Amino acid sequence: MLRTHTCGELRLSDKGKQVILCGWVSKIRDKGSLLWIDLRDRYGITQLLFDEKNKEALENARSYGREFVIQAEGEIIERVSKNDKIATGEVEIRVLRVTLLNAAKVPPFQIEDETDGGEELRMKYRYLDLRRNPVRANLELRHKMAQEVRKYLDLQNFIEVETPVLIKSTPEGARDFVVPSRMNPGEFYALPQSPQTFKQLLMVSGFDRYFQILKCFRDEDLRADRQPEFTQIDCEMSFVTQEDILNTFEGLIKHLFKFVKNIELPELPRMTYADAMKFYGCDKPDTRFDMKFVELNELAKGKGFNVFDSAPLVLAICAKGAGEYTRKQIDELTEWVKRPQIGAKGLVYVKCDQDGSYKSSVDKFYKQEDLAKWAAKTGAEKGDLILILSGEVNACRKQMNELRLEMGNRLNLRNKDHYSCLWVVDFPMVEYGEEEKRWFAMHHPFTAPKPEDEHLLDSDPGAIRANAYDMVINGVEVGGGSIRIFNKTLQAKIFTLLGFSDEEAKKQFGFLMEAFEYGAPPHGGLAFGFDRLCSLFGGAEIIRDFIAFPKNTSGRDVMIDSPSTINPVQLNELKISVNQ
Repeated sequence: MLRTHTCGELRLSDKGKQVILCGWVSKIRDKGSLLWIDLRDRYGITQLLFDEKNKEALENARSYGREFVIQAEGEIIERVSKNDKIATGEVEIRVLRVTLLNAAKVPPFQIEDETDGGEELRMKYRYLDLRRNPVRANLELRHKMAQEVRKYLDLQNFIEVETPVLIKSTPEGARDFVVPSRMNPGEFYALPQSPQTFKQLLMVSGFDRYFQILKCFRDEDLRADRQPEFTQIDCEMSFVTQEDILNTFEGLIKHLFKFVKNIELPELPRMTYADAMKFYGCDKPDTRFDMKFVELNELAKGKGFNVFDSAPLVLAICAKGAGEYTRKQIDELTEWVKRPQIGAKGLVYVKCDQDGSYKSSVDKFYKQEDLAKWAAKTGAEKGDLILILSGEVNACRKQMNELRLEMGNRLNLRNKDHYSCLWVVDFPMVEYGEEEKRWFAMHHPFTAPKPEDEHLLDSDPGAIRANAYDMVINGVEVGGGSIRIFNKTLQAKIFTLLGFSDEEAKKQFGFLMEAFEYGAPPHGGLAFGFDRLCSLFGGAEIIRDFIAFPKNTSGRDVMIDSPSTINPVQLNELKISVNQ
């Protein structure tokens, strides 16, 4: 080894030892007869002292610049001016010999916790960005979480099995990334959006508890919590009910919180999809704060206010303690909900004053006793603010969801260090596409209906509840899954409902249907978005902060300049022509 210790492990108890350190020059302070270098590696920083007793080393040190890679040999001494901000702050190394291992260009941005580099620049030089403490800490958190996932699942008798990366394209879900086959001209592999069919085949094979931490790929538009390639914790179990799966993976999340965050989670509450939509307007509610939706149709209609009278739904939320909002603040909030991204036509408010009276934007139509009834139904008290939207049912719920989250932000109710977890269950199995005039699977076509709803397959498919579940943490869906269909007859019936002809179903999934004829056990599973979990545990909203080499919002890797064109010779071999 070129070093005896790392730059993060020396303490005052090591005083007097002869050591050799290696690392990168972080800072240089030259005071003439004395020179100090902060030497950095993955483990921390140690201060090096150069003095005139070792002139050769001092002169060598003066020739170094930031990010030079050096080796320093010397004696551990106690620092005169200690630094309590770093673990090694009580000691320094009086350098006897120093060796330049490699020089470095001046980096394009400061490699410090608070850097001057913009995101695009840091992504272009990601290998330099990875030297910064916050970025390294994110990847260390990711590493620890992966180890704890494997530890827990191993104790639960799961076996880790790798599934193929070059698979068959499927028509459901997001767009596939496709890979041409040179040996089979005109035919293509697809990169997996998930290993769904393979993990079901493993259940048929008798591997009754499978997991894998793997890359998946989806060619879809990007946002803060999406990347074209992402990592899943993928799991499947045989001979289980939904209850077994929820208990097993609730245990996994509790294990992660305990051993990574030192947080003891209570039992996770469960909420039906119907209640999530009714009270929060979305299937992944942020339950760190209350502010549930309250329907005011019975109280608000029939008073001559046409906006409410003509609306199918009148919804309210109570913002606790926001009754002191000024007219300017409410006007600004009104403009916020009228933005195209939200789409509301306006906003009605009621202030609950400290003297027990009410002030609203609709005083012309409603008396004090009317507003008092609104306050009673919403749970509003003195000093609170009632906010009301109206319109078509689905649009109104979606708009109110956005307004609720915005008020949660403005009232500082969405603390990233507070965690609220729950299961959302009983999703619709299918949804109808008006443009395509057919049914689509809400999850995927292998999701089983609840047994008590199977009789609705022919008469009312939209009313069928799926044996499916999502885990939600702080308003983020971190994982989801379902009990699978393992009966060939039922699976064929679902394919027909989803518009597959017998030929299409056989072409896409014939191998799975055939496997079901050889004794498929009842089974189900779940997949967690590992990148999302890491970002939640790290208190961040952007998953790429927890990926070593992420893509930007255009799906590009600006560091290696990918995607890129390829050599025409390769295209010819693949029998592919590209029209520019």
